[in-house]
Amino acid sequence: MFFLPFIFLIFFFYLLIIGLLFFFLHLGLISFAFDQLGIPKDALFSLLFLILLGSMVNIPVKKYVAEVERPGQIIDFFGWKFKIPRSSYTQQMTIAVNVGGAIIPTLISIYLILKWLAFFPEIAISTLIMSLFVHKIARPIRGVGIATPALLPPLMAAALGLLFELVLHPQAAPIIAYTSGTLGTLIGADLMNLKKISNLGAPVASIGGAGTFDGVFLTGLMAVILTSF
Repeated sequence: MFFLPFIFLIFFFYLLIIGLLFFFLHLGLISFAFDQLGIPKDALFSLLFLILLGSMVNIPVKKYVAEVERPGQIIDFFGWKFKIPRSSYTQQMTIAVNVGGAIIPTLISIYLILKWLAFFPEIAISTLIMSLFVHKIARPIRGVGIATPALLPPLMAAALGLLFELVLHPQAAPIIAYTSGTLGTLIGADLMNLKKISNLGAPVASIGGAGTFDGVFLTGLMAVILTSF
């Protein structure tokens, strides 16, 4: 499902993402990150294409009517101040799952977990810590969704990966960093904030959508790169 009212915001957003992709590809960082995860290079461009294409597609999973509060405000009219009281209205809202920002990264994480089952306890613990951390720093933005700082999640995911690699499993850092960074961002930013979406004033709340897509995408890649040097 495409939501055309946000077409200009989406267009600017994808220009930024595509610019970052070309920059990372030029430096060889994306292929390097995928190589560290054990994902065949032949699948690199196919995955990137699916992620970018899928990021424009939201799959609705639930619709409901929510009551949205409109905050009060004071209007100054040539020195006369008028107070407009707080009001509320009902609005139909849709909860959706973004293909490129939620489904595909989750499938990649599941693939890595199944491939490296020996790391599962560490991945589970790291994902729990990442979820709580991201939930703490995520901020709901009215009309947009749940946003996270760009650098903090990948730094945290990389630190967790390096910690568990140092203590328990050599060579495990990239796997733990990617899976916990990706899943932790989705859980902490979106799933743990589902109760707040009724106050965002947006007709669609997309899990892994515009507010979180860059966080998931960049967290996974940057966490792997940071743990590989």
